[in-house]
Amino acid sequence: MLLLLLLLLLLGVSALLLKFVTADGDFTLMSRKHVKRDEIEDKVVWITGASRGIGEILAKQLANLGAKLILSARNEAELERVKAQLTGKHAPDGVQILLLDLASGEDSLRQAMEKAESFFGGSGVDIMIHNAASERPITSALDVTEESLKATFDVNVFGTISLTRLLAPFMLRRGRGHFVVISSAAGKAPAPGKAVYSASKFALNGYFHTLRSELFQKGIKVTVVCPGPIKTSNGSGATASTKRSSSEKRVSSERCAELTIIAASHGLKEAWISYQELEKFPGRMHVKLMTSMICLRTGKRPTDVT
Repeated sequence: MLLLLLLLLLLGVSALLLKFVTADGDFTLMSRKHVKRDEIEDKVVWITGASRGIGEILAKQLANLGAKLILSARNEAELERVKAQLTGKHAPDGVQILLLDLASGEDSLRQAMEKAESFFGGSGVDIMIHNAASERPITSALDVTEESLKATFDVNVFGTISLTRLLAPFMLRRGRGHFVVISSAAGKAPAPGKAVYSASKFALNGYFHTLRSELFQKGIKVTVVCPGPIKTSNGSGATASTKRSSSEKRVSSERCAELTIIAASHGLKEAWISYQELEKFPGRMHVKLMTSMICLRTGKRPTDVT
């Protein structure tokens, strides 16, 4: 009898491990199988970087779930294209387009925020999805230019944080609000060739996890989403080319958007989206394992990670 129980336990553990290594998200995310529609329907959702890629797909999926959308990017024609393709309770006629350049400075961001707050009868933004990001060509850490550093941080960090600082007081007055941040696995572990992008995502993670700790008792939620390798598309809809290994398994953009919405609707603090098994280990264990594996791949000796 004891042997049978041990065998069943072993089979159960094996099945769990198999599910883990073949899943496209972390344990907590995978346990939330479906979107909580009532957390999305009729909510005002503002998406930056909505003219293509993950932002465009988020817009389509959220529209189908009945969200009231505000779409932002720098390219008005592309935003109009996305809007025309949306279907849902409030789409496409109820979808608002708001041109936005995150690197344009605080005055411009304040004007955009005030306009966003005025949409839909002045009901205010319920969910802010920070999706816009700048990513530069692959460059070694020592070859990074000041221009590249500034251009990346202006969008990924300074603009995103400034928009958050401007919008948060309105959410606080309403006693509710949710910031969803599309970060990256590169904000948790080394990303050879992408030092500046990685640094910007580390900065975002630090800011928004701290913001949550300060505001969660005041009704403000923060969800940080860390995707690993994703199949993204360029403006024409073709799969974007990369220099990553062709054997690397990637999560589709549609699945990434779906899991992001699931994570947000359940109010998860952080979510990992990736087929790469090591990226789904939590905390310090994950960082140590990822650092060691990356250094082995690049032929460099890992430094101590604390």
